Amino acid sequence: MLLPLWQKSHLFMQIIEVTAAATAKVWLELPFTLYKGDDNWIPPLRQDIEKVFDPKRNKAWQFGEAVRWLLVDDTNTPIGRIAAFTNEKMSNPLDYPVGGVGFFECIDDQQAANLLFDTAKEWLTTRGMEGMDGPINFGEKNQFWGLLIDNFTDPPTYGFNYNPRYYQSLFENYGFRVFYNQNVYYRTLAREAEERMQRKARIIAERNKITARNVKGLSIDAIADRFVKVYNGAWATHEGFKPMKKEQADKIIRSMKAVMDPRIVIFAYHENEPIGFFVNIPELNQVFKYVHGNLNWWGKLKFLYHKKFNPPRTMYGLVFGVVKEWQGKGAEAAMIQYASDTIVANDWYEDLVMTWIGDFNPKMIHVIQQVGGELYRQYATYRFNFDPNRPFQRHPVVGRKEDNKKADSAESASSSEEE
Repeated sequence: MLLPLWQKSHLFMQIIEVTAAATAKVWLELPFTLYKGDDNWIPPLRQDIEKVFDPKRNKAWQFGEAVRWLLVDDTNTPIGRIAAFTNEKMSNPLDYPVGGVGFFECIDDQQAANLLFDTAKEWLTTRGMEGMDGPINFGEKNQFWGLLIDNFTDPPTYGFNYNPRYYQSLFENYGFRVFYNQNVYYRTLAREAEERMQRKARIIAERNKITARNVKGLSIDAIADRFVKVYNGAWATHEGFKPMKKEQADKIIRSMKAVMDPRIVIFAYHENEPIGFFVNIPELNQVFKYVHGNLNWWGKLKFLYHKKFNPPRTMYGLVFGVVKEWQGKGAEAAMIQYASDTIVANDWYEDLVMTWIGDFNPKMIHVIQQVGGELYRQYATYRFNFDPNRPFQRHPVVGRKEDNKKADSAESASSSEEE
């Protein structure tokens, strides 16, 4: 579907909806042109992206829809792309319908970016949406979520977005505002845990019979059983939380099987009852950088070769959590101490990059800082309200209703002053 031409001084631009294999291929390959010469960029796997837009493989299609557009100039050269989606199951703590945009790529040109955003906005408006978040994924938050706004000097971690600095201006000049920041933490494993933490771990282990160990030798079923118990116990009080079923946990663990290193998946126990987990996998981009974004048969061979002869030296922390009644009582320290006594002592890995934590979750940020995590990289999830008169609200702080009320009041006052 061709939309009307847009004229910008000497440059004509045209939006093309991706409805055929040919345009889908161009849409997928556009970043290879935009990031040419950027040594930090590691192409995301095209198979991961194709899965997002495949209704047979992405369950989000059961609850919404997605569309992609390509932007070309007057010479038919691709200069931008975007996707937009609706998802009735998407977590939204505020009380109005919001869609999403993602997979945004664009030349450094505000009018080109505006055309992409306007196209997405129009499509979302016709579907009853009153705002859009971006850049986000059509589905889970564990991949392709957020705009990189800090640390452009290190290669991206697998599943994380990577983008030029100027994208921040393109979003904010259009009118997007930060809904929440996503903090990514880093820890050098060789660094000794603080003496206070070591002492606390020993005392708690002795008094409360807390132990920690990895999952080496456990079946997929046994790991999934422990995972679901901790997950449901750790996040049960979060707003909008829906308990995980054992079948879901089985699917998650089985999907990790091909890349899982059981030595670095750690659980904390109280009298053999799981009360915490510290789930890590090898940082796959340290291997995927050799496959150039395509895990076809040749890419798989290269992946297996480099996984064996150039194995990752960085761990990626997928999730870190403790059952609510055990939070702050030493289970966190026990797992970190166990990692130090095993992973570090045996020189299996050198460092750890942890999955992002929203700035709306200060308790978890405090836990990560306590165990030695340092802010390494920052992303932003933006929101754009279609009604300019709607007061802008940031994502509510988890578990702090009074703080949320104060934040809303302050935001409303700020909006009034601006008007």
